[in-house]
Amino acid sequence: MAGAIDLAAVKARSEAAARAAEAPPPAAGSAVLDVTEASFQSEVLDRSFQVPVLIDMWAEWCQPCKQLSPVLEKLAAEGNGSWVLAKIDVDANPRIQQALQVQSIPAVFAVIGGQLLQGFQGALPEAQVREFVTAVLEAAKEAGLSGPLDAPQAQETVPVEEPDDPRFTAAEQALDAGDFDAAIAHYQSIVDAEPGNSDAIMAVRQVRLMQRVDDLDPSIFARAQAAPEDVSLQLAAADLDLGSGDPAGALRRLLDLLPRVSGDERDAVRERLVEYFDLLGTEDERVGPARREMARALF
Repeated sequence: MAGAIDLAAVKARSEAAARAAEAPPPAAGSAVLDVTEASFQSEVLDRSFQVPVLIDMWAEWCQPCKQLSPVLEKLAAEGNGSWVLAKIDVDANPRIQQALQVQSIPAVFAVIGGQLLQGFQGALPEAQVREFVTAVLEAAKEAGLSGPLDAPQAQETVPVEEPDDPRFTAAEQALDAGDFDAAIAHYQSIVDAEPGNSDAIMAVRQVRLMQRVDDLDPSIFARAQAAPEDVSLQLAAADLDLGSGDPAGALRRLLDLLPRVSGDERDAVRERLVEYFDLLGTEDERVGPARREMARALF
């Protein structure tokens, strides 16, 4: 790689995109790559026109790196080709470290379509790293990256009507009777038996929201407005926003609150936002921007 790396104004992006289109997609098992100055152009810049690339700046002597890198590698493997992790040893590649202006490690960046996105420094808990990865994938989707080029195409299937599941019927009966605890218990038993049952997982989240909202009244809004730093009141008001059909208001309330809190309160706000994202679903046009705004506030 000749000369300095300038990710803020990558030259000949169209040529890079053309090279990416002609290049083979990442091979199976290559979600984690050791990148050098010589391979940076092809494995990071060019590759970022196919799938988002996360850069992990590390060194052998860095103890926090040894905590963070395994988490990133695990999530990259789970990503199944939806993104690539580029590991860069700062000692062996000082020009990359200088170009990215890395002052301390571990340092993580994301590259989408040749453009650098700021990430974070230091070893974060897996849950927060996972949120960052999710935000990057959402940004990549909006940028028009459709995912790994060798992903199999979905086959059209004819829907088959399935008989009612008695476990869901029992949960719905409890819900109709207003017994939220019983409904949650029924749905949760399905999740415990089938951790991948998305309908039951979503039902648990929905009923928990219904249970929280059930005892609230509109006066919560005035109380929350009078005490903007009271996290419990803001969480309750956001629940009522969402439960009364104002998801934009619920998201805005918590996103405005997030930068003003720390510690356990910050975690509580982040977790509630993630819950809202899951309830609204990735198809909701508000989720992607809100997820990225949350990531900026956190990282």
